[in-house]
Amino acid sequence: MSTIRRYFAREIYKASAFTMVAFLALFAFFDMVNELGELGIGGYRLRHAFAFVLLSIPGHVYELFPVAVLVGTLVALSTLAANSEYTVMRVSGLAPLDAVRMLARVGSAFVILTIIVGEFAAPAAERAAKELRMDRLGSAMSSGLRTGVWLRSDGQFVNVREVLPDSSLRGVRIYDFDGNLRLVSLSEAARGTYEGSNVWRLSDVTRTEFEGDRAVVRKAADTDWRSVLTPDILGALLVRPEKMSAWNLYQYIRLLSQNHQRTERQEIALWQKVIYPFATLVMMALALPFAYVQIRTSGLGLKLFAGIVLGILFHFLNNLGTTLGVLQTWTPFVSAAAPSILFLITAAAMMWWVERR
Repeated sequence: MSTIRRYFAREIYKASAFTMVAFLALFAFFDMVNELGELGIGGYRLRHAFAFVLLSIPGHVYELFPVAVLVGTLVALSTLAANSEYTVMRVSGLAPLDAVRMLARVGSAFVILTIIVGEFAAPAAERAAKELRMDRLGSAMSSGLRTGVWLRSDGQFVNVREVLPDSSLRGVRIYDFDGNLRLVSLSEAARGTYEGSNVWRLSDVTRTEFEGDRAVVRKAADTDWRSVLTPDILGALLVRPEKMSAWNLYQYIRLLSQNHQRTERQEIALWQKVIYPFATLVMMALALPFAYVQIRTSGLGLKLFAGIVLGILFHFLNNLGTTLGVLQTWTPFVSAAAPSILFLITAAAMMWWVERR
């Protein structure tokens, strides 16, 4: 059985890798075409567009993993069936449940790789790509409001006019309130840079303290400001929740909850981060029934087309689940898990059907 599993693994890994490269080439081409319209704006040149496209690849890898695994597994199993190899394996005692267990062991590598890419490579690359683009185009992060970005942190209301691509702040205002929501002080700083350990170094600071019916103004060249805000949390304004790491999402959700803000979208994205790697196993289970359909009944091209359609449908339902979950206030777990559960049921139904035949 171990020999068969290694043979399965080699064929599936090879086909999935080829499929992933083909998809990435297609997505990179479309990304490059999209970036050509920005050339010449500010300092944005062709080399920066190439760098942006390359930095976008890890994000595409994460998104395309289930689709690539589905198509790769389908191609590998269909090829084995076409060569009657899978038929020989079945005659030799390979039961459907044995095949499922074998695919699960082979697919564990895809699960681990998806977690690594989704937690480390994709979020870092996505943020670097956005920062590069903003820096060369001469733009800065903003909320779309004329007054800049507004945040709440530890009883403070913070207004930042601009968040620069290097995560430094420009035009910082910090409003401090006491337990009775009375304004205690107002601090204004020209610039803020993150020093680590939740400490920001504010420069050119003017602090106005309100004491009774009078105000005391103090100025300082530099001062430290301790806050739960970090560049990762501010990066949530730059990177979509779906492309953040699970840990940063968790921290961001905690901050929003403490400030009594809605977190439905972020919670759905967090559950998707937990469930999404295991979607590769669901896709492999969905491909297994196609191995039982002989090549004379359905050609490899038709199977490949069916796999691509199913993969696109899964990707569409995954995004649709997020939108509907927010609009209909569904439970975050249900919104995130519904597409995978639906496809798992479909895989079981297809397997039952081919076994009956």
